[in-house]
Amino acid sequence: MEALTEFLGTVSGYVWGPPLLILLVGTGIFLTVRLGLLQLRLLPYALKLTFSKNPDKDAEGDISHFQALSTAMAATVGTGNIVGVATAVILGGPGAVFWMWFSAFFGMATKYGEAVLAVKYRIVDAKGQMAGGPMYYLEHGLKQKWLAVLFAVFGAIAAFGIGNGTQSNSVASVVRDTFSVPTWITGIILTIFAAVVIIGGIKTIGKVTAFFVPFMALFYIIAGIIIMILNMDLIPAALGTIFSAAFTGEAAVGGAIGAAIRYGVARGVFSNEAGLGSAPIAAAAAKTDMPGRQALVSMTQVLFDTLIICSITGITIVMSGLYKDDSLEGAALTTAAFEQFLGGVGPYIVAIGLVFFASSTIIGWSYYGEKCFQYLFKNPKLLIVYRIAFVAMVFVGATVSLDVVWTFSDVMNGLMAFPNLIGLLGLSGVIVYETKKITAKIKEEKEQARSGN
Repeated sequence: MEALTEFLGTVSGYVWGPPLLILLVGTGIFLTVRLGLLQLRLLPYALKLTFSKNPDKDAEGDISHFQALSTAMAATVGTGNIVGVATAVILGGPGAVFWMWFSAFFGMATKYGEAVLAVKYRIVDAKGQMAGGPMYYLEHGLKQKWLAVLFAVFGAIAAFGIGNGTQSNSVASVVRDTFSVPTWITGIILTIFAAVVIIGGIKTIGKVTAFFVPFMALFYIIAGIIIMILNMDLIPAALGTIFSAAFTGEAAVGGAIGAAIRYGVARGVFSNEAGLGSAPIAAAAAKTDMPGRQALVSMTQVLFDTLIICSITGITIVMSGLYKDDSLEGAALTTAAFEQFLGGVGPYIVAIGLVFFASSTIIGWSYYGEKCFQYLFKNPKLLIVYRIAFVAMVFVGATVSLDVVWTFSDVMNGLMAFPNLIGLLGLSGVIVYETKKITAKIKEEKEQARSGN
């Protein structure tokens, strides 16, 4: 087993190596240029659309804009926001936080492009529900079914690990360590929760995440804001350290700037999943009259996930200076940083945040995995088999060691990106075309509002 874990670790290192990271960021830069800095130009409208009453409630789709965003946020706001950021700072130094921001900025354009294609090429399945994502735009848009099949295989497998077993394992571990609750009890509770939500399908998932996600995000964000307000004098120095270390490699592994870039970009992408192709599966279910409209809402996911939530973790860790302590790793580093600023309540905030984040990831990824499975096996009756297996994995993940499963799923997660990015680059002309349509529509709506019509 150790040999297998070591082998998979080596493979994961190659998959998540410089070629993929360059391709991920490069695609974001390419789309940013082609779309004329859309993530800045239309961000105010995107935020307004995200929190307003769904204007397309009568359009085709299964869930609202906000529910689609919440489902995607549920899947991405997970252990990466607490554990992943801490790991990035440990391995890449404080400068990794800057490169996390860098990749997220361009990742907003990537996320937008993914959602445009997901809605553009979505279909109505045998159950009368929307089905979309990379599988469908690779087959129907790019006309490369073999790439679509590859993505679906990688996605269906990755869902059991990155989106399930490893998340329930993190929840069970932190609940055991913080509240002294046996892992099997946590496993049972998580399994029941997952079963009730997942069996209800995307409409139930959308309703639950629309309530769950804002609550869990605000809980963590408010705690972070309190830390910032109470320690405002430390913020300038922390930001200065982040920016200077980004270009010097200070405190990074080997003192190399490459480490700051690699771990900052990798952990940022791992957190917000821009370019991996998972989130557009949820975007495809949204009620929307135009692909570009839902895509603008989907784009804000990266803003909330990385530029806000991950930033709270990263800045707090740098402010504490505890990243220099070699004895602290992952969640323990984030916990220690929060404890330093908030006292005894700090560890509970991190623990509760991790429980909410990881639990929501299970719900979001259940939908992703199911849609990938559905694409591969057209028979709707087989979905119950996938759901039962997925729910069972929640309990297994909470009660056993998952080193091999984590690493194997990490490989599958990374492999999802390759066919998806090929689709984004190959269909970039479609993304530009749909962007021109939504831009014209927004302009028309503004003119109508001014004239009172």
